[in-house]
Amino acid sequence: MGTILVADDHPLFRQALVMAVEAVAPQARVAEASTLDRAVEIANATSDLLLILLDLKMPGSAGFSGVALLHAERPSVPILVISSAEAQVASPEARRYGAVGFIGKDQDLSVIEQAIAAALEGNSPAPVAVPAGDIDDMAHKVASLTPTQLRVLLGVLDGQLNKQIAYELGVAESTIKSHMTTVLAKLGVQNRTQAALAARALGLGADR
Repeated sequence: MGTILVADDHPLFRQALVMAVEAVAPQARVAEASTLDRAVEIANATSDLLLILLDLKMPGSAGFSGVALLHAERPSVPILVISSAEAQVASPEARRYGAVGFIGKDQDLSVIEQAIAAALEGNSPAPVAVPAGDIDDMAHKVASLTPTQLRVLLGVLDGQLNKQIAYELGVAESTIKSHMTTVLAKLGVQNRTQAALAARALGLGADR
């Protein structure tokens, strides 16, 4: 069997999730991450990744940026969000960015185990209704961004200049300008401010 990534910055709850994974898929290898950067690093380095269990609020992650980024990096790997955020609000938003399901941290361990088993089988917990409209349209546009383009957008959301984003990504500033042009076109906005407002409105910059 392959690898299951457990990404949560709370050591005790992360250990509980590891136990849940071991109960459902005892043959799977479990990889752990306490930051979003580490989760992305493991996701990119693990060819046999079967599932990602992801907390929304952890170092390096703002709002649903963790879901969006991991989905962009590994679009074929299901992401099951396990969070203390309000399910009625967070569940549909998490799904907009590629998560297959959402489970609250207040659920019994047996419920979490069932959700993990369902995700591994290609199923997911019953979805919370997602309203149609402009928000879904913009979320679809954000989901179309490549991992690098998404990182550029998140940098803009953090108020970084092109040269700062370039330094963090280890590329030339001209490359960032090129990515920024593509991001604006994909989002259908005119400038960095509009792009940041769109991202923030979608919860990418929310503290959850």
